[in-house]
Amino acid sequence: MLGCMLNIISMRFMVAMVTRRTAARAGRAAPYDFQFSMVTLKSRFKFFFTQFFFVPIQLYWFVHLFRSCVSGYCGVVAAEGQTSHTMAAHLKKRVYEEFTKVVQQPFEELSAKKLRLTKPSKSATLHLDLCKATSPADALQYLLQFARKPVEAESVEGVVRILLEHYYKENESSVRLKIASLLGLLTKTSGFCPDSIADDVINTLQNEKSHQVLAQLLDTLLEIGTKLLDDAPIRMKLVDVAYKHLSDTGHGVRNKCLQLLGCLGAIDKSAASETESPVTKDVQKIIGDYFNDQDPRVRTAAIKAMLQLHERGLKLQQAMYSQACKLLSDDYEQVRSVAVELIWVLSQLYRESIVPIPSSNEEIRLVDDAFGKVCHMVSDGSWVVRVQACKLLGSMQQVSPHFLEQTLDKKLMSDLRRKRTAHERAKELYSSGEFSSGRKWGDDAPREELDTEAVNLIESGACGAFVHGLEDEMYEVRIAAVESLCLLARSSRPFAEKCLDFLVDMFNDEIEEVRLQSIHTMRKISDNITLREDQLDTILAVLEDSSRDIREALHELLCCTNVSTKECIHLALVELLKNLSKYPTDRESIWKDLQRIGELQSELSGMADFSATYLRCHLLLIKALNEKLWSLAAPLYVKQNSLTAAAVKQILEDTYKMEFMYSGLENRQVAIIHHMRLQANALQLLVTARTTKGMEPLFSLCEQFLQEVDSFQRCFISELPHMQDSFVDKLLDLMPRLVNSKPLEMVKILQTTLRQSSFLRLTLPEQIHRASAHIIEPAEESDNPIRFTSGLIVALDVDATLESVQDPQNTVKVQVVYPDGQIQIIHPKPADFRNPGPGRHRLITQVYISHTAWTEPCQIEVSLLLAYSSSRSKILNPSSKPAWGDSTEALPVTESSIEGTIPFSKPVKVFLMPKPARR
Repeated sequence: MLGCMLNIISMRFMVAMVTRRTAARAGRAAPYDFQFSMVTLKSRFKFFFTQFFFVPIQLYWFVHLFRSCVSGYCGVVAAEGQTSHTMAAHLKKRVYEEFTKVVQQPFEELSAKKLRLTKPSKSATLHLDLCKATSPADALQYLLQFARKPVEAESVEGVVRILLEHYYKENESSVRLKIASLLGLLTKTSGFCPDSIADDVINTLQNEKSHQVLAQLLDTLLEIGTKLLDDAPIRMKLVDVAYKHLSDTGHGVRNKCLQLLGCLGAIDKSAASETESPVTKDVQKIIGDYFNDQDPRVRTAAIKAMLQLHERGLKLQQAMYSQACKLLSDDYEQVRSVAVELIWVLSQLYRESIVPIPSSNEEIRLVDDAFGKVCHMVSDGSWVVRVQACKLLGSMQQVSPHFLEQTLDKKLMSDLRRKRTAHERAKELYSSGEFSSGRKWGDDAPREELDTEAVNLIESGACGAFVHGLEDEMYEVRIAAVESLCLLARSSRPFAEKCLDFLVDMFNDEIEEVRLQSIHTMRKISDNITLREDQLDTILAVLEDSSRDIREALHELLCCTNVSTKECIHLALVELLKNLSKYPTDRESIWKDLQRIGELQSELSGMADFSATYLRCHLLLIKALNEKLWSLAAPLYVKQNSLTAAAVKQILEDTYKMEFMYSGLENRQVAIIHHMRLQANALQLLVTARTTKGMEPLFSLCEQFLQEVDSFQRCFISELPHMQDSFVDKLLDLMPRLVNSKPLEMVKILQTTLRQSSFLRLTLPEQIHRASAHIIEPAEESDNPIRFTSGLIVALDVDATLESVQDPQNTVKVQVVYPDGQIQIIHPKPADFRNPGPGRHRLITQVYISHTAWTEPCQIEVSLLLAYSSSRSKILNPSSKPAWGDSTEALPVTESSIEGTIPFSKPVKVFLMPKPARR
């Protein structure tokens, strides 16, 4: 407002000057003296200033002042002559234009303005925050706040520079520690390459005195090296830094240095031969020297670094074995735990190497010696070490049978001691020089003193290792021992027979998880065992268990286990009938040692059904292509078109069933299924051409069919040599002609090709399983109807078993058909599925039923559907074979959106009796 007032004063002054000059030229005096005008304006301006700035409510006076100034000035100019009148009118118009003129611009002439949003620089913000810090506590607080905010990849380097700048200025170690931690976090930023800051971070190590900060900086260097593994110069520079700080007095620094060596140390001689730096040192020798460090945490880090070298592909030296064996008696449990793992690694690398037995002249295979030492650790004082030892025993395969069997006997076997020959014993008596009575040579010689620790080929602590593991007080150890027994028993039938008694005893364990694991283990080794009658008695006693999972797992075990006598079968049947009377919900599981007893070669059922379905499709195709039917004109034989359309529909349904309801298919079978589907699509095109008027729909269908042929070629190019003289083989030869043909001409070519194509012989894999389902609950034709109030919701329990269904969580659906024809499809939750055995699933869920128009008792129909989608096709790429449910890039374009459902269970009818709604 003040600026506007000043502009008005300047304007009055300018106008007055012009008016005075004009009047002077005309030979007359101005009607108002210029001095008077300035005084008047000055006083009015003073009045405005006082009223406007100090009494804001008097804003009205400012408007009045402005209008009076303009009107007074106009009156002065109007009293002048003709020349001054023209100028006054012009100035008055200009004043009003400046303050009251409105310019309206058309909407279409307005140009869109683009907004540009800019974010403040992360480095600048951090720099300002750190500059504002007046104490280390403030700086630490700002750093903590900064750590919660994300940083873009392009801003990381600038932020790192600011942090390093403040790092050198900071005297407080806690703040430097936080900065070092932030540096490590920033190097993990996706899209940022830390090669530009590696040297800067290395320089921070030179003058740092705090062990914690040094350890954190080394951890940051480890992150940098992990992201730059392919950059040999930087990696070697970081390893050199690790060598220099290995002598630090802080255990955390030494730990990080050893970790750097394990993750970044050279694993090939070619890289080390290019330089003469300390990187060329033997990294295994340097790490091995710290196996005897005074700090147990450093010893643990050294062993882990050695294991890291092994994981990166460096073959560990056999000399490490003796060092690792000494660490088994370490006072620190973490050292013993990782030492057991190192011994296991060396036993896999040098199985057949010969090592000496301490305190004797005997030698033994390294894998047998390592097995004995790991067995000895099953009796360790720490349960963590015991679990680790039990787990590793199962993966030590090629162990000598007598050593393996020793783990099941607590008594030391005599054949595990080296027996001396008679000649060796006589030679020792002769060399002893002892006197005798002369009646018998060496009759008074001292008896041989046996030292079991000295002459045993296996340590006495290893005897009965699995027995100790199965009797351990910690259930984690018992589970690990059971799992290892399973792995070893599957590879050795004699060992499986000997460990059977111990596994049967575990059926009575107090922990349910241990009992369940023991049952699963015995089922996995069922091919290598035969149950005796006494063992079967113990197993059948578990049928009284209150856990449903335990009972069903035991039913699965009885289905696949061999028994020694007929009396065992009779005993099992009697106990199962007792179990049925006590637990009626187990009837389906029990109906399944009983059904197994009567089954003969059930493994062939899926293959037979698959072959029959394929032959049925081929017969339908031959029948639809009958020469007599296609020779008639379309208007004269309408029935032929409907028969062909029905045949096409049935073939397409069967091809989807063959692809999605059968497991174990190979790429060749999938190709044959798609070939049959391609023939059905060609037949559909022939029917459409005979019944459709107009060329536009036929043109698009022809183009779509050609795309299907092209997709088939791309997906199954590796199988085309096995499809000689087939339909698709002839089409590919005719493809140039088909592309340039008109729709009607193309239809004639397809009809001829379909008739002349040869039958593709179906080769089957070893095992094909058909997906099936059986609904247990609700029971069909039950005498007890389900009662509920009309208009409300009733929960219907659904219990079903699924056989050979791949990915049931995503494919199995429940269908309910109401009496009025309405259909409800329910997708069960993933938690409703269980996996009681290989290839078998259990569905236990609830379906909520409601119908507002329900007035009288009726039946509903419950069934299970198998949903399929072309996006989950079983097309297998020759280079990689995706699992079931994985999407493939080589899908046919025309089938990418085809979805449907396949009934794969017998529908069950449930009788519902509604009650009238209460009012």
